[in-house]
Amino acid sequence: MAASFQGIAKLLARLLPSISHPLQQYRSCLQRLPVGSRLSPFVPPSHSFCRAASLQDEDAAQAAEALLRYKDSPWDYLESEDYIEKYGTSPVWEGYRRNHKGGIPPQKTRKTCIRGDKICGNPCPICRDQNIILHHQNVKLLQQFISPHTGLVFDPTRTGVCMKQQKKLHEAIATAKDHGFLPFQIPFVEFSAEDYSNSHDAVGRTPPPQSLASGETWYKWYSEITPDEKEVAKVKKTYKAYLK
Repeated sequence: MAASFQGIAKLLARLLPSISHPLQQYRSCLQRLPVGSRLSPFVPPSHSFCRAASLQDEDAAQAAEALLRYKDSPWDYLESEDYIEKYGTSPVWEGYRRNHKGGIPPQKTRKTCIRGDKICGNPCPICRDQNIILHHQNVKLLQQFISPHTGLVFDPTRTGVCMKQQKKLHEAIATAKDHGFLPFQIPFVEFSAEDYSNSHDAVGRTPPPQSLASGETWYKWYSEITPDEKEVAKVKKTYKAYLK
């Protein structure tokens, strides 16, 4: 009897790891799934739950890898397959509509879309995509916010960009123009020849002094000016009461 009990114990010891290992995998898969989609522990384990959890982990890892990839060179994102699949050839702000009350949109966009850990319901075209980074070398992205006809930056009420990102956008465009990445026009002003002439008395040369006799000054305005006697008489008559 003792030998039979020892054989049964050895058999159970061999079977326990093969039974406990699938149960542990099933529990870990259930913990990874959302709360609403968890099933009761009486349902037999399935490989589909483990696959769904693994797919979620892969998507999260790919998103984190993409953030690190485009952080140092954000201009590469506009040429990637993800961007073309998401936006195509249209600008990132095309088709965006902000959530607001009533049928009339507000005159100004919101101040910011992200406040600490809180994100608004419908972020602006720049805040909703973490791979879109405003940089002065990201020329293709900056050109989407500049009018090709006037060269001015689009108003945020048209693009839907929040005021915080709009300020960064203006700074990036100004820096890109200073570094020569974006062209800009300087207004042409026509100057007439009169502006550069040196014949005017104010900018012309002083005429040479004339031949002077003894006692004469070089120029007439240096000599004494004798007033007209008739004009002096009129002034004296007018202010006679005030003259002593």
